[in-house]
Amino acid sequence: MTWHIGVDIGGTFIDFCAHDSDTQALHTIKVLTTPDHPGAELRQGLELLAASHQVNPSETIRFVHGTTVGINTILQKKGAKLALITNAGFEDVLELGRLRMPDMYSLFCSAAEPLIPRDRIFGISGRMTAWRGEGAPLELAELVEIIATCREQDINGIIISMLHAYQSPAHEDAVKNEIEQLAPDLFAFTSSEIWPVVREYERTTTTILNGYVHPRVTGYLTGLEDTLSDLGMPAPPLLTKSNGGLMRAETGKRNCVSMLLSGTAAGVTGAGWLARQAGNDRVLTLDIGGTSADMALIIDGQPQFGKDEKIGDYPLHIPSVSVSSIGIGGGSIARVDAFGVLKVGPESAGSAPGPACYGRGGMHATLTDALAVCGYLGHAPMAYGQLTLEIERANSVVENIAQALGRDVPATAEAIIRVAVSEMFVEVEKLASRAGIDLRDYTLMPFGGGGPMLGAMLARDLGMGHILVPHRPGLVSALGGLVSDFKGDFVRALFVSCNDSSVEALQKASDDLIVDGNAWLYQNQGFDAAGETLFSAEMRYAGQSFEVDVPLTQEWIASGNVTAIRSAFDRRHQELFDFNDPEADAEIVNLCLIVSGQSPPLDMGRQPLQAAEAKILRRAPMRMAGDERQVPIFVRDDLAAGHRFFGPAIVAQEDTTCVIPTGIQVYVDGYLNLHLQLNESHTDV
Repeated sequence: MTWHIGVDIGGTFIDFCAHDSDTQALHTIKVLTTPDHPGAELRQGLELLAASHQVNPSETIRFVHGTTVGINTILQKKGAKLALITNAGFEDVLELGRLRMPDMYSLFCSAAEPLIPRDRIFGISGRMTAWRGEGAPLELAELVEIIATCREQDINGIIISMLHAYQSPAHEDAVKNEIEQLAPDLFAFTSSEIWPVVREYERTTTTILNGYVHPRVTGYLTGLEDTLSDLGMPAPPLLTKSNGGLMRAETGKRNCVSMLLSGTAAGVTGAGWLARQAGNDRVLTLDIGGTSADMALIIDGQPQFGKDEKIGDYPLHIPSVSVSSIGIGGGSIARVDAFGVLKVGPESAGSAPGPACYGRGGMHATLTDALAVCGYLGHAPMAYGQLTLEIERANSVVENIAQALGRDVPATAEAIIRVAVSEMFVEVEKLASRAGIDLRDYTLMPFGGGGPMLGAMLARDLGMGHILVPHRPGLVSALGGLVSDFKGDFVRALFVSCNDSSVEALQKASDDLIVDGNAWLYQNQGFDAAGETLFSAEMRYAGQSFEVDVPLTQEWIASGNVTAIRSAFDRRHQELFDFNDPEADAEIVNLCLIVSGQSPPLDMGRQPLQAAEAKILRRAPMRMAGDERQVPIFVRDDLAAGHRFFGPAIVAQEDTTCVIPTGIQVYVDGYLNLHLQLNESHTDV
């Protein structure tokens, strides 16, 4: 017997999927996270898998791990204390940004506070030119005073981001080497090692994000490796990446930024796989965990990717699954501000102490407590028996909010839920507008611990008519790791015209990228099968400020077929912006390479349809839309393929709860997914 184990750590729970490659059986569990003891929850989960499903760590041939440690660190602003070294005269790079407000239509909008304040940003004399030459010599002696100031301010690490380092990293490398000599206890990252592309602001912020999460990510990964070693697991731990791929954990200790959206991207990858299996190729995913809510689009069966994502208020300029995240999750704390306005998040109770209803010492009302008050929770063992719901505690903390608002407890609990859903609505509307899609043509797939409880409410607000709830919605991100492939991204800055004069530079960049990509895949990651390569170019018309990503073939590059490259760019520009200009000069700004190695296929099996009636366990009170009524409770494991029923209802299971409002018809497909079809004419069970 051999096992493939997928693990996803969130702000509150860590999820486990164990797939038996011999029998194709899939086993799942959840345990609470232990922020103060990284690795302890992993040991507990693996021990539970061994006890309940005979999963032997020594028989594990693949261990894939996704985590929200990075993104939660940023959303909660609990990262490392950093300093930034840049060129003298450019110390205001973070404050100036792009001179755009985050929300141009808001009267109350303000720019986010930089992760590194101005008093921790230092300029150093020296300048590299855009043409790979030295414009002014580097004054390394100035670092002595800079490091002394850093020590006075208890700095944890230093970020180095200098002009034109994407072309010539010599000055950045020299500064880093000097810091390692003068202050070996301070970690340092250069922008050229993280993602060497043009635009100093985006390149700088991306490198800052890498350093900001570095201590917490490294600490967690070290605990992970130690635990797996102690348990005798032979398989090297793999991490899910922001780009939806995999890498070894050892790689992630330095390249932290590539796993900022680790758990998030794994969720989208898993959701895409499940959606294709269920026959849905246009999907809006909604992943609600303990700390955040993450939304993404699946178009033509594939997750969408971009290089200009945002992590909270900060731009992330690396290839990533396109995900919009907000600080709204099950552990999000509700409060009343100085103006008497109810707010939810982004501060989270996490897993320790967690929501008050968990009975672990939580003293603040959270979204989960509001859900408990409304009767959405407590109908099945929570977290596979890890928790016992304490409704009275939930009522007590929500009552504190109710008194501040002058409302009763049930109405306040509903208000907390509606505020949370409205925050998600705003973010989803932004996502749909950017993509230029009509959400009425899409299926909503809610997952995570909180997604199935709030998904139907959000779908109604958005005018969506179909909801797909996976069989194990609380563990989609863990499953996503098992269906992900090795995937590495590489880039070379070119800045050449798209004509015959640039063929030599293009071919050299291609050769260099292939060498780097193969070294990463076969040497660093230990992949032992044939890999795949995919080239693209970031191109623009001369005079444009931003680029278009254009897929290329390796044959075009090898043969110097710039005509085919130019035609592909014109077509892509037409697709995106409804016009092109074949007579204008075109530029190749960056050449990009994706190298990938395919993971073993996963077979979940399809169940035969049955005509039997779904069995109701019991009825219980549930409050929704100002009305409390007795609704049927269904047990998820009792629902078979072919079962149908109507809302209002609750489907209880150990990893989450699915709340089905009035007017929704439910159908169970052959993969045991729930299909919720809105039908406003039907008003009762």
